[in-house]
Amino acid sequence: MKKILSLAFLLMLSLSVFAQRQVTKFLGIPVDGSRTAMIEKLKAKGFRYYSDIDILEGKFNGMNVLIYVHTNNNKVWRIIVLYKDGFNKEQIKTQYNRLINQFANNPRYKVLDAEELTDEDDIYQEVSINKKQYYAEFYQLPDDENIENRSVWFTFNENPNNPEEYCIAIYYENNYNEANGDDL
Repeated sequence: MKKILSLAFLLMLSLSVFAQRQVTKFLGIPVDGSRTAMIEKLKAKGFRYYSDIDILEGKFNGMNVLIYVHTNNNKVWRIIVLYKDGFNKEQIKTQYNRLINQFANNPRYKVLDAEELTDEDDIYQEVSINKKQYYAEFYQLPDDENIENRSVWFTFNENPNNPEEYCIAIYYENNYNEANGDDL
């Protein structure tokens, strides 16, 4: 009987540990662990790492991208995917809406906040002059009580080197590892 109870306890403990480890994934890699380990895993996926500027480069979703790995207390909490190529004000609408549709139609994501751009949206006026930030936010499934800790969102900003161009950035966040004020 002791063995059965011990086995049942271990099973419940392992299920609880498994549930706590469900974190955001980027290309199937958990956004967690050490920075060095994450960089090695991304290199194994075909990305090139440039240690002098601390950035990875490669292809993602059919686009040339730069990847930044952000940590908090030596644990990865965010992967930023920045499209290398910029878009003009009409192209950015198409690319932004395309990403919304890709995420919304992917069964691994749940839409939290995503509104497509229309022909009436004046990107130059809103972003460049009014400093408005357009963004779309999704939760990465499986759907459980900790879904808000697995957010994926994207936005676009004006290219600081070319005000006629806009750049897309996608953020894969493990909010379990995000700074929460403990160090204050």
